[in-house]
Amino acid sequence: MNIAILSDTHGLLRPEVVEYLKTADAILHAGDINQQEIVDQLRQYAPLYIVRGNNDKEWAEHIPHHLTVTLGGVSFYMVHNKKEVPADLPGINAVVFGHSHKYFQEEKDGLLWLNPGSCGPRRFHQEITMMMAEVENGTLRVEKVTIPHEAAWWSWA
Repeated sequence: MNIAILSDTHGLLRPEVVEYLKTADAILHAGDINQQEIVDQLRQYAPLYIVRGNNDKEWAEHIPHHLTVTLGGVSFYMVHNKKEVPADLPGINAVVFGHSHKYFQEEKDGLLWLNPGSCGPRRFHQEITMMMAEVENGTLRVEKVTIPHEAAWWSWA
């Protein structure tokens, strides 16, 4: 099972990101989507699991603050801001979060922490990133995907 993991699209779904979505069996989005239209576009490619970010306002009231989903035997806890992750997460294998726009992947005490960074408008001079993950027999393998800056036709300096 191939899983696309993204966050902080802020109203922009890049063509380079769409190419990865076409290969996904599921999509995890860790918030700051900014527009219902982006949600609708994402749903065209694969089953979508999303949480609300701090910039997702009235239009997103129906989107959960946090979510637990199990795919291919791997349990994911999703929330936008890492500071809002509960201290105890029994049965969870990976935490997916966003907010900082900075790619992060670390295993700590048997829990995999994943921030795909931002693949929306470039901000804070950060890389434009997302993740592609493969789940097989309850094992999760994650790959960083970097969208080249030259491909970044939109930028928030």
